[in-house]
Amino acid sequence: MAGVSVDEAMRRAVELAARGLGTTSPNPVVGCVLLDAGGQVVGEGFHAYAGGPHAEIVALAQAGERARGGTAVVTLEPCDHTGRTGPCSTALVQAGVARVVIAVPDPNPVASGGAATLRAAGVQVDTGIRAYEAEAGNIAWLTSMRRGWPYVIWKFAATLDGRSAAADGTSMWITSEAARMDVHALRGTVDAVVAGVGTVLADDPRLTARNLRDGTLAIRQPLRVVVDSEGRTPADARVRDGAARTWIATVAEVGAGPDGRVDLHALLAALHRRGIRAVLLEGGPKLAGAFLAAGLVDKIVGYVAPRLLGAGPTALVDAGVTTIAEAIDLEFVDVTQLGPDLRITALPRKREG
Repeated sequence: MAGVSVDEAMRRAVELAARGLGTTSPNPVVGCVLLDAGGQVVGEGFHAYAGGPHAEIVALAQAGERARGGTAVVTLEPCDHTGRTGPCSTALVQAGVARVVIAVPDPNPVASGGAATLRAAGVQVDTGIRAYEAEAGNIAWLTSMRRGWPYVIWKFAATLDGRSAAADGTSMWITSEAARMDVHALRGTVDAVVAGVGTVLADDPRLTARNLRDGTLAIRQPLRVVVDSEGRTPADARVRDGAARTWIATVAEVGAGPDGRVDLHALLAALHRRGIRAVLLEGGPKLAGAFLAAGLVDKIVGYVAPRLLGAGPTALVDAGVTTIAEAIDLEFVDVTQLGPDLRITALPRKREG
C-alpha cells in the first residue's frame, strides 16, 4: 500500500486541529498525524480541551512502537515546556521519531523552543508545510499571542439597506432562524461575547451559546462582557442570570479612554490576561464604531436579510469616517447563503502608512 505524502498528512492535521475550536482556549488548536518509516498513517490526534493531552501525545499513543523511525506532521511547533502536561518535544524524542514536520512556529515564548530541542536530539525538523492553512485555522490564538490582546470578530445582523431595527425599535427577528443558529455556533467558537450597555438596556440579550430549537445551553459558554462605563446594567438583566460568567466592565475598573468611556485597548488587554484569545463583538452600533475607529476589529461577519426598512437604527454608527477617502476598505473572504439570508465574512484591509 502506497504511503501518504507529508503534504497530505499536513492537510489532514489541519482538519483534525479544527475539531478543537472553541474548547482549547487559552491553548491553541493543534492537529498531528504520525507516519511510520514507510509513510503509512499510524496515529492521529488533536488537542481537544485545555489541560488535556496534546495532539502529539494522542497520536503517539495510537502509534505505539510504530512511531519509531517515523515522521510526526504537526500544525504547530511542539511545545517545549511543562505546564499541565509535559513537553511534546521530549515525548517525540523518546518515541524515536526521526522527523518532525511543522506548519507554524509557536509564538508563545513560554512554550516555544520545541524545534531546537528536536534538532539537538538529532531529529530532522522541517517547517512551513501548508503554513497558510494551519495559520488560518489557528488565527485567533496566533494573533492574540503575537500582539498581546484578543482577536476581535464584529458580528452584526441587518437588512439589505443596513438597518438593525425598525423605526419603532423592533428588531426580532431581522434574520432567519438559520442565520441565528449560525450565530450561536459562532459564539461557541470564541472565549468572550462583548456588548455595550446600550444593547443590554434596549434588547436585554442573554449573550449565551444555545440550541435555538430546544433552548438548551452549550456545555461551554463564553464569558459575557458588558462595556458599561457608568455601571448602568440592571440587576435583573438577563446577562446576570447565572447561565454563564459575566463581567460588567466599567471605567472605574478598566480605566477611561480619551472619550471618557471604557478604554477599549485596556479592556482587550485585561481580557487577554484572563486567558481570552477570541472575542465576538455583538453590539451595539456605537461600540462597534468605536472598535472600528480604533482599528481593533480583525474580522467582520455580517448576516444580511433580504428585507428593506428604509428607516430605523443602522448596524454601525460613527466609525471615525468623515469622507470617502477615510472609508474602511474590506476584503470579502466568504459569502454563504443561510436560508434566505447571506452571511458575509470580510477582513479590514490594512492602511498604508
